[in-house]
Amino acid sequence: MYSYIIGVITHKEDGRITLENNGIGYEINVSNQTLSSFSFENEPVKLYTYLNVREDEMSLFGFATTEEKNLFLKLITVSGIGPRMAIGILSEVSISGFMSAIASEDVKTLAKIKGIGKKTAERIILELKDKINPLEAMSVGGEISVQVDDSVFDDAVATLVNLGINKNNAYMLVKQVAKQEDTLEDIITKALREMGR
Repeated sequence: MYSYIIGVITHKEDGRITLENNGIGYEINVSNQTLSSFSFENEPVKLYTYLNVREDEMSLFGFATTEEKNLFLKLITVSGIGPRMAIGILSEVSISGFMSAIASEDVKTLAKIKGIGKKTAERIILELKDKINPLEAMSVGGEISVQVDDSVFDDAVATLVNLGINKNNAYMLVKQVAKQEDTLEDIITKALREMGR
């Protein structure tokens, strides 16, 4: 219903802000990341929003970036994770860190997040691993993925997948070992050596 709201922050507290637009103050739930990205009150901001509608309540959730909103929307598709838990998760970990943990199927890292145990971490990975692009995970937050020719990168990933390696793990492995001057054979050799094959 609301894609974004542009207004002035008139109040900030832990987990929520009030955003005034045309004389209306919108109470919006936000993550700590979004909260910390706005340095002071009475500053005009653009907040990407999600309206959660339940029988007994309507709640607005806001995000400083489209990347955070998109990850939130993916999170609430996971069974057992509602909007408030999703915001809590985004308050505990960086977007790039969370996406990288999904892409590499790192249960241990996710299980350390407040409110997430081992079983929930495993469920998040199971339900989101096909929805998270590993290359996107590497680029969020300004991180450069790898300075190697795209076709060589893709061929290296495809080769590793053909060898029976999970696609997400293959992406992460190629990203880890590839250098700009590497040929396809160089990348595959280093990747297999890294895996101890």
